[in-house]
Amino acid sequence: MLTGYTSVVARQDQVSSDLAGEAVILDLKSGVYYGLNSVGASIWNLIQEPRTINEVRNAILAQYEVESEQCDRDLLALLQKLEAEGLIEVRNETPA
Repeated sequence: MLTGYTSVVARQDQVSSDLAGEAVILDLKSGVYYGLNSVGASIWNLIQEPRTINEVRNAILAQYEVESEQCDRDLLALLQKLEAEGLIEVRNETPA
């Protein structure tokens, strides 16, 4: 289960590219391409290094005009999809 303290990071076995503010990701294992809109691309750029979901959420809230509840729902949905596709690594951590 993903929580605010869960750490996420993009897996190393893919390549991605910026296309006019959007992102295209190629999974090298499956050969499948994925596309992300500008917000998704911002999230993808943030998780090139391990970050907690709270860190990603706060960065998105600072960058875009979005209600926090909507941000939470959309962020979790995207991260769950990326995890299901094997594009990110999820590390559950507990708060200090």
